[in-house]
Amino acid sequence: MATDCLKVFCGNSVPRLASAICEKLGVPLGNAIVDRFDDGEVRIKIEENIRGVDVFIIQSTQPPAENLMELLLMFDAARRASAHRITAVIPYYGYARQDKKDEPRVPITARLVADLMTQAGANRVLALDLHAEQIQGFFDIPVDHLYATPVFADFFGKRDLSDYVVVSPDAGGARRARGYARRMGNLPMAIVDKRREVKDRPEAMNLVGDIEGKICLLLDDLISTGNTLLQSCDLLLAHGASEVRVAATHGVFAGEALKNLAASPIKEIVVTDSLPVYDRAEDKKFKILSVAKLLAEAIRRIHIGESVSSLFI
Repeated sequence: MATDCLKVFCGNSVPRLASAICEKLGVPLGNAIVDRFDDGEVRIKIEENIRGVDVFIIQSTQPPAENLMELLLMFDAARRASAHRITAVIPYYGYARQDKKDEPRVPITARLVADLMTQAGANRVLALDLHAEQIQGFFDIPVDHLYATPVFADFFGKRDLSDYVVVSPDAGGARRARGYARRMGNLPMAIVDKRREVKDRPEAMNLVGDIEGKICLLLDDLISTGNTLLQSCDLLLAHGASEVRVAATHGVFAGEALKNLAASPIKEIVVTDSLPVYDRAEDKKFKILSVAKLLAEAIRRIHIGESVSSLFI
């Protein structure tokens, strides 16, 4: 792969992942200043020539909002420096929880963020496990939406899966769970019927599928408060599951989530490094897999014009 016209930069949200991606690509991480002025305002300066270059900017946009602001300012800096193309590589697309107007007087934040990125200068987006697939349609530029399926499938595929059942924690995640089940040898599936009466406090109600005596692998796109997983775990164990394990792409771990999950009956919780959780998820129950290889391969294919479709579910 020709690397003289490819440059990769990152903000401060996932520098460890960005370095790992560059190592897989065989290119150095681009030199850029991403810090603060004395009053706290974000300061950006790209320290090398990128005129006519294919630029990839790696940044997750989880709160605080400075992570999103860093990304927008890096787009603007690259555009004004005459980059040939600017691709946003977003391991975790933050501000995606409000993706529809489901009650009066609320914003569609996921659409607003998409508009901001496009207006700031992004020409393409590479995202990983969006909270809702409809977010792809909020962009007026090409979006490549990857899933962490290959990463989890490789990890769990080294085990004897004869007693495993793939479980979706809600009906909305059934497609994702079906993709995992197929990739791991057409494993059986089950779905938790979940109702949400209060914000961030879903209530697991019913179970569709046979899990008695089985190891349940709960799959989700993210873990926030962990309430969904805890309630789903109780439901699965009450229906005869022998044990419950969890795989989720994004480890948000809000509030007391880490503490509560560590003390729960869940045997294993596997997340990726799309968010910086290395120093937080210290309990031996938590395992962190890297998506660097997956994202590096997608970047390589986008750069040379190859299809990215085979990396999807």
